[in-house]
Order: sequence, then structure tokens, then C-alpha cells
Amino acid sequence: MLSVHNLNAWLPDSAASTTRRTDIQLLHGVTLQVETGQTVALVGESGSGKTITALSILRLLENTTPIRINGAITFAGQELLELPLAEMRSIRGNRIAMIFQEPMTSLNPVFTIGNQLIEPLLLHRNMTQEAARKEAIALLERTGIDDAESRLGVYPHQLSGGQRQRVMIAMAVAGRPTLLIADEPTTALDVSIQAQILKLIKDLQQEFGMAMLLITHDLAMVRRIAEQIYIMKDGAIVESGPPESLFTRPNHPYTRHLIEAIPQPAVEQKGDSPVVLKTELLSCSFRLLVGRQGLFKRRYKTIKAVDEVTLSIREGTTCGIIGESGSGKTTLALAVLRLLPSTGSIVFQGRELQSLSTRELRPIRSQVQIVFQDPFSSLSPRLSIGEIVEEGLRVHHKNLSPAARLERVREALADVGLSGDIVHRYPHEFSGGQRQRIAVARAVVLRPRLLILDEPTSALDMTIQRQIIELLKDLQRKYTLTYLFISHDLKTTRALADYIIVMRNGAVVEQGPARAIFDNPRQPYTRDLLNAALFVTPDVETASSSAS
Repeated sequence: MLSVHNLNAWLPDSAASTTRRTDIQLLHGVTLQVETGQTVALVGESGSGKTITALSILRLLENTTPIRINGAITFAGQELLELPLAEMRSIRGNRIAMIFQEPMTSLNPVFTIGNQLIEPLLLHRNMTQEAARKEAIALLERTGIDDAESRLGVYPHQLSGGQRQRVMIAMAVAGRPTLLIADEPTTALDVSIQAQILKLIKDLQQEFGMAMLLITHDLAMVRRIAEQIYIMKDGAIVESGPPESLFTRPNHPYTRHLIEAIPQPAVEQKGDSPVVLKTELLSCSFRLLVGRQGLFKRRYKTIKAVDEVTLSIREGTTCGIIGESGSGKTTLALAVLRLLPSTGSIVFQGRELQSLSTRELRPIRSQVQIVFQDPFSSLSPRLSIGEIVEEGLRVHHKNLSPAARLERVREALADVGLSGDIVHRYPHEFSGGQRQRIAVARAVVLRPRLLILDEPTSALDMTIQRQIIELLKDLQRKYTLTYLFISHDLKTTRALADYIIVMRNGAVVEQGPARAIFDNPRQPYTRDLLNAALFVTPDVETASSSAS
């Protein structure tokens, strides 16, 4: 169905002189094939050229970037690089669809989810408005979104990261393409929804004979569903083959490096240090618009996003909060930060935060920092890296001179493994892993006592995840940091957490020491969650050992 042969890509070097211009080569002779109905995985580190390869297939680079491409891309007997743009547009979204990696920046913020999901049904399947609406509801339900009909009227910012990703998947499969390019399709999803999405895609493949080119860093997923794997490094394919041979007998050192990056369980810290954060019966509710009656009357539904949560975190330890998307993990973190109104008790270092005014709370904010889920959206594109990291110092340490602030900024960047020379560069110039390090630097520059980490590794490939985990461990040892670690990636959580809280529908299902939760969960929901995430780990670890 798809054949990519000797694909090369170059980016003009703007720093070079006009007389002797040199280009930066991004892709080096990439060759791969996808057969009808086949699932092919493209695996590699951030910046290895996976997404550029995918975008080149759809020719989404030529009119928006200075990147030059040559080679051959043949789809169903047609040479795509030679097609007029009008014919190429009829292929995009109809015969070849793509699930983009970052749903928050891919979905239009000024249109409702319903508008954006119905549009491809009208364009590519020639449905009526009513039929398209019914199909949109069915697609949302198949991708695991509750109360799908009411979700048609909401905007992207009103959904969680996982829910936005599910909407993107529904939009991609709406046109029933014959080839689906999935760029990290389950990155922002919890493990149980991952299984549903993968089953959905597999069902669609069998029903329509659809092929899939899967771009991912999740080795467990690759081993489960891919029939052919291509390993990519520095813009070139370094090894390829079926999963059985790659995982048990990898030939290339880089392939072995990827397999060995599987996170290992953390060594639990002693529980006799002082309590940094304590909540009692913490609850947070909000109203969701579900419909209208007449011109002025609106119907709302009250949702209890956090339901009487009680927790305690000790100094120098990591409390991991796990659960499905929409279980209330991020809402709990925002309530602890007093960024959302809540009821109940929040005690930080012996002080009740709920009774403090905004002015009284401001000095405490320097002691409680957060690293958000999506570093690309949370880092201002208009500020340089130096200005981003320095911003907190300007607010909370006004007595520092500009030179002292710059020194603190360089020290924070060095703490996260980045050079101090990047202070004049901007976020778009960095990879996802580098942006996440910058986000961590922005938080630790203030030397906080508590650092809230909201899915800090969800958008990163396996090797970069391992680097971030080791970075967080080093910072914790160096500054005696306390972490509230929110994640749907249970393997990463197991590598960091001393204590685990399992949430579902806003309530705590189970909590206890990490080893006890992972080795002997008491609740059926916890067991299902662990089985969905970890049942493939022993095989991968065995392969890693044999590769070593």
C-alpha cells in the first residue's frame, strides 16, 4: 500500500553565508514499506526524524517550511511527490489520515468538538448534518468518552489531555482511511483507554483493510500490535524486522539501548520525615453545560471532580497519583495549589492554605511549584529561555540583582543537564525532552519544598523518559525535594514513587506504600489497571537481559 524509498530531507542553514550555503540533512535515505492491513511501527528517540517522515508522506511540509525533500513515496500505485496539490488534498483525511501528537495545538480552540468532528464526515463521507452528528457521537463513544452527546458542545480547553487525544483519534478515523498514520496516538491516554483505542484501531483495520504506520516510543505497545518495526536514529533507519527478532536478538547497539531503557522500580524512602503536605476531605466540583431550553434557559450538570480526598506526603519522598484520564488527578493538584476553588483542608508545612488570602498565599507559591503536562503549551513562545526561567525569581526574589538572577538561571539549567548558553534561545528551537527539562528548571530555580509533576514524561520517548526520571531523582537527593507525581504511565510511576494513591471518578480507591500496591493490590480496579499496564514488562526485561 505504501512504499517510501530513499527519502531525504534538508533544512537550509540560515546561519550559513549566502555565498556558501550549507544545508542540514534531516532524513538520510529512509526506506520502509507498509502492506495492506499491516501495522508497521517507526520507533526512535525524540528528534530522530519519525514525525518528519510521516509529514513528508502527506506533503505537509512543502508549503509551511523551507524543508526540501526528494526520493519516492508511492501510495496505492500513485507517486505522491508528483501529484498536484488539489489531488493531494483529496487524499489527505480521506485515504490517508493522521493522528497528530499534540492535540491541544492541533484542535482549533474557537470551535466546539462537535464542529471539528462533524467536518470530516461532511467533507469526506458526504453525510447529512443529522447523520454526521449521530456518527460523531458513535465515534466518541467508541474512543471511550463518557456522555458523548453532551461533549459535542464543549471546547478543547474544557477536556482533559486524554480526552482531547481521543477526539483527535475519532477525527482521524472518521473518513475511514485505508492508511492511518498515528503519531504517538496513545501518549496522553491512561493504560485502560490505551487498550480500548488499540482494539478500536485493530477492529477498524480488519473491517476496512486499513493499514497503520505507528510512531511511538512505547516499546510494550509496539511488541503487542506491530507486525514490522523500523528503528530510527538521527534521520536514518538503523534496523528493521518483526518484533520477535528485534526484542530477543537485537543487532544494532541503539536497538539494545532502547530496550534497556525500561524503567526499574524505585527504592522506597523511609517514612519518618516530617509531613510537607496534608489534605483532609478535599473536594472540588464544577458545573458542565449539557443543553439549552429556549433562548435563555440552560441545563447544567454538577460533576464532583475530586471527592473527599485525604492524603499525606512526607519530606523527600514521592507520592504517585495514578488513575484513568478524567479521574481527578490534575484537578486535585490544581486544588492543592489553590488554582481551583475547593472545600476541605489543605495544610502545607503546618499552615492551612484554605484560610489564606491571595496576598498571604503569594509568598507560599514559591515553595510549591508545578511542572505542567505539555511543555510546548506551558512555555511562552514569546519569551526566551532565560526570561522563562528567571520569571519566578523576578516575582519572589526582587532583592536579587540581574547578575545574580542570571547566575541562578544558569545554575538551574545546569541542574537539568542543559547549557547556560541557551538563555537567549526560544522554546520552539528545542525537542520535547529539552522543553520538559526547561519546564523543570523553571520550577526548581525557586528551590521549592514541594514540586507537583503533572504527566512530566507522557509525551517523551522511552530513553528521554529514563533521563528525566534520573534527573528528578538527582534533584530530589540534591535539594530534598518532595514530589507529587501524577501519571497514567505506571512503569514510570513505579520507578519514582514511594507511596501510591489510586483515583477513580474523583475518589481514592486505594492507597499505600508503592511496593504493596504494585505487588499486592487489594481492589479489583487497581488490579485491572496494573494488569493493563505492566503485564508485558517481564518479557521486555527478559529481552533486555538477553540483549545485554
